[in-house]
Amino acid sequence: MAERVLVTGGAGYIGSHACKALARAGYLPVAFDNLSTGWDAAVKWGPLVRGDLMDRATIDAALSEHRPVAVMHFAALSLVADSMRDPARYWRINVGSALNLFQACAAAAVRNIVLSSTCATYGDQDGVLLTEETPQRPINAYGGSKLAVERLLADMGAAHGLAHVIFRYFNVAGADPEGEIGEQHTPETHLVPLMLEAVAGKRPALTVFGTDYPTRDGTCVRDYVHVADLAEAHVLGLRHLLEGRGNGVFCLGTGHGFSVREVIDASRAVTNREVPVVMGARRPGDAAALVSSSRRAIEELGWEPKRSTLRQMIGDAWAWSQKPGYPG
Repeated sequence: MAERVLVTGGAGYIGSHACKALARAGYLPVAFDNLSTGWDAAVKWGPLVRGDLMDRATIDAALSEHRPVAVMHFAALSLVADSMRDPARYWRINVGSALNLFQACAAAAVRNIVLSSTCATYGDQDGVLLTEETPQRPINAYGGSKLAVERLLADMGAAHGLAHVIFRYFNVAGADPEGEIGEQHTPETHLVPLMLEAVAGKRPALTVFGTDYPTRDGTCVRDYVHVADLAEAHVLGLRHLLEGRGNGVFCLGTGHGFSVREVIDASRAVTNREVPVVMGARRPGDAAALVSSSRRAIEELGWEPKRSTLRQMIGDAWAWSQKPGYPG
């Protein structure tokens, strides 16, 4: 009988790809999701537990019923601009839900936790290559709340024996190469799907937020990682824990940053279509550049971001967006 892994946010974009990777690796993923931003059609490789992490009783019940060997925690509010408008909501939900989850794991003797964190914990670092040792100075409430969750897990781990791997990852893009799942948010806020919707005429234009950043072309620079590569890293992190190799923090990126304008240029090359663009003002809380060193993940986990080229990520996302039923 396959070992079970509880995947919070397992009906969402990244969580559903992690579920597929877990199933392919021989585990049974149990998606735990309130479906506020996920969708039940993305739960294909194991059962769905519809529950809310702010309700401790539903977590206790899921852990008791399924007895997982580990938990992967993806569920969180994650929109930077939204977090600046309503920071209290981000702190209450992101930290409160994590506290409930970690306490439930400790009570149920589920000792292995893989945490989805973010490069937003670093803040704006003047374009330096970010490593696990780079000081964390978040500049938005989303990053602040996720940093708090990291520290909470470290403290809970020390007190209750919760072994953990923390992944700080960068801009996630692309879709399942086999076309079974992909990126689908309502409303959509991520650059690549917004751009492709504009290309396909499903929205009037792509808005570029800020053209006066201190970068090579004035637009924000980000490190992009393919969602399938990211999912594989989480399986490697799980194995790291189950083999008793201790706690770890790992950045997941490619070491190469691309500006918004460069992503738009890559889209033209992939789709052979123009991208309608309008220029907008900067958004509060956006850093100028965030680029990751992933040396530790490559060396210690054996991770390889083999699909994380702009052409591949945009190509897979474009194929997904052309499927019948895609929003718009």
